[in-house]
Amino acid sequence: MIKRTLYFGNPAYLNTRNEQLVINFPNAEGLDEMTRMNTVPIEDIGVVILDNQRITISHALIAKLLSNNSALITCDFSHHPTGLLLNLDGNQLQSARFKAQTEASVPLKKQLWQQTVKAKISNQAALLKKKCLNNGNLCRWSENVRSGDPENLEARASVYYWKNIFLNLATSDLPLSENHKKLYFFKRDREGMPPNNLLNYGYTILRAIVARSLVGSGLLPTLGIFHRNQYNAYCLADDIMEPYRPYVDELIYSILEKNEDFEDLPPALKKELLIIPTLDVTINGERSPLMIGVQKTTASLAKCYEGKLRKINYPELV
Repeated sequence: MIKRTLYFGNPAYLNTRNEQLVINFPNAEGLDEMTRMNTVPIEDIGVVILDNQRITISHALIAKLLSNNSALITCDFSHHPTGLLLNLDGNQLQSARFKAQTEASVPLKKQLWQQTVKAKISNQAALLKKKCLNNGNLCRWSENVRSGDPENLEARASVYYWKNIFLNLATSDLPLSENHKKLYFFKRDREGMPPNNLLNYGYTILRAIVARSLVGSGLLPTLGIFHRNQYNAYCLADDIMEPYRPYVDELIYSILEKNEDFEDLPPALKKELLIIPTLDVTINGERSPLMIGVQKTTASLAKCYEGKLRKINYPELV
């Protein structure tokens, strides 16, 4: 069953009772008029985003959310996600999986990274094709990725992809905003011009979904295949989310097509990004929500580490 993503952008007091997340908004309207409370079964929750400095959350609720393998994202005063809490004990076979992961050979890691890069470039190519953009380079590069990607085709493909993905919007004859015209010069940069803000937010949600699923599969999100930044606690999540990024990009493209103001990131836009866990993905010909697809991917990765599979089950963007 797909889990729910909850976003809290207003002052609230969050606690727990009878295995429920209990929400109490000051001066709430539309909730229970007697108690001014609302409840959500904890077992239904996959991701919780806390985006207001006046949210209070009880320790008991945090413990129950983590025990349920829910991911808890905290945002700073500027509404940027800054923290991610995950369960430390998400799988009965965790010790065995950790052992297999830490003892993975260098050739195996290179093969897994090759598969990851191929899947990412292939999905980027599919998205360009859907937007009637030239994807010849990406199709060719996705076929030529070698073990460990020594030619760094992943970076080369990214440069081409980001230079072209929003080109139709920038050159459209429709009466779009001045921000849309700037898309002609778009560069992917975490600190760069919009819609980098939308991409950053969407990728944060995606990262939380992937990290949560890795823990559920008994894997250590810190120990990456390719990413190995000593200051990054989610290197493996950053590896495995790569082929899923184009799904977020497609969603943001659809938001930009509506000619909405994307200079800032108001709650209405954030709400649109919260559907990321429910986006359709296709793995081995079977469609499922993205959150379920990620679980298939991380489960297959665990089997690759154990020598029971040779290929990670990644989605194919169609």
